[in-house]
Amino acid sequence: MTTHEHQEARAWLTRWSPLPLRLVVGYGFMEHGLAKLSRGPEAFAGILHALGVPTPHLMAWLTIAVEVLGGLAILLGAFVALASLPLAGLLLVATFTVHLPYGFSTIKLMAVTDAGPQFGPPGYEVNLLYLACLAALSLAGPGPLSLDRLIRKRASTLP
Repeated sequence: MTTHEHQEARAWLTRWSPLPLRLVVGYGFMEHGLAKLSRGPEAFAGILHALGVPTPHLMAWLTIAVEVLGGLAILLGAFVALASLPLAGLLLVATFTVHLPYGFSTIKLMAVTDAGPQFGPPGYEVNLLYLACLAALSLAGPGPLSLDRLIRKRASTLP
């Protein structure tokens, strides 16, 4: 493979690199929001109340909406930079109100019993990974197969 062919192959791979980030991050946010919704927003509102969050029922619904709709936007590559802002806000709030006291590591194996592995409370590691992915997608763009790219392409062809 010549240097030029190597550069072309690398450029092609680089162009597609946002796609797996979008799929995993978008699905991850949607999964968390839908899990809160399936358990009932009242259950999440109770957790928020215990944490001292003001207007916990409103914040529970707002969090669910941001996770589901923001996750869908990331997954589809639609308004990625804009959708990343409230998602990053949720991650920062969760980091500082819940995860920070438990340190960095998300997985803390405490014991292995007959029932299986037992884990301690999660740290902020995964939150940082999600923040890094949102930053990368916002800075580099959503890549191919995204609504943002389709919208830009159509706008550039308008007279």
